[in-house]
Amino acid sequence: MKVKDVAVLGGGSFGTVIANIIAHNGHKTKLWMRDAQQVEILNRDRENPNYLPGYTLHENIQAIQDLEAAIADADMIFVAVPSTSFRDVVSQMKPFLREGTILVSLTKGIEAANFSLMSQILSEELPDSKVAVVSGPNLAKEIATLSPTGAVVASTDAEVRKEVQETLRSANFRVYANDDMLGVELGGSLKNIYAIMAGLADARGMGHNTNSMLVTRSLTEMARFGVALGADPMTFLGLSGVGDLIVTCSTPLSRNFRVGKALGEGKSLESILAELGQVAEGVNTLKLVVDKAASIGVEMPLAQALYEIIYNNQDIEHIINSVLLEEQGLDVEFEVGRAKQLM
Repeated sequence: MKVKDVAVLGGGSFGTVIANIIAHNGHKTKLWMRDAQQVEILNRDRENPNYLPGYTLHENIQAIQDLEAAIADADMIFVAVPSTSFRDVVSQMKPFLREGTILVSLTKGIEAANFSLMSQILSEELPDSKVAVVSGPNLAKEIATLSPTGAVVASTDAEVRKEVQETLRSANFRVYANDDMLGVELGGSLKNIYAIMAGLADARGMGHNTNSMLVTRSLTEMARFGVALGADPMTFLGLSGVGDLIVTCSTPLSRNFRVGKALGEGKSLESILAELGQVAEGVNTLKLVVDKAASIGVEMPLAQALYEIIYNNQDIEHIINSVLLEEQGLDVEFEVGRAKQLM
């Protein structure tokens, strides 16, 4: 199949820059947005001022409010809406979807009701569709300024991976492939938790050594949890794992890092989220992951510590210091595990 027409559902910062990459690659691109005023502004001014002010959008992008008109002719649909509304939007697509259309999730999150990842929702709601996910260290504002960026597309279908790569690849946006959708999606979702923890540590004046330890131990937790659910531990060493984790734990361009930093400065979670004006998936993901880890017997001390801070109002300084200084475990768990198996 040759991809010609593409739809991107969700006019946030990431959906917008992905739509612009696709448009620059010569595809007719429809960007679905709920707000009629935002649609009018984008089509008139070639700009999305709410999320990417000053970023000029390609003329091949057409903003549209009508979901049926947005997807009716699409060969490939990218879904970039928050996890809380993901299933609802996908369900609304059913009557209008063309046979053979490739569906790609850009959303990094987990559905609360039954711990479903976005690819699982796509497969459940639209069981005959070809599904893929795209994830990685992708800060929208840096993509907008053409900073070289890498992402990974995961699908069990090699042809689907190839089509998504061809649709997205550009001089500044490289797309690598993986067949482990579970691991890629978990990496993109879990790292948001640890970005909040990194922001907290930064606000408390902890340095680069602490950040490095946080990132490394966070990666161990992510892989441990992922493997328990059936993911490949090696996936977490790629762009969607350690790559995404490093960038979100290191910069205030990350929404979740900003949430953690503001918490560390003494602000309430409610005021932080109101001021942010965008979804910080890590807050929603945290409780789901801690509850799931407890139910399957996986130890996640960093995630548990953040849970105690956010949901049980525990002292930030005490919790961070205790978890960092008291945790004793293997440095590289899965390498040690493989060595034991070979003996």
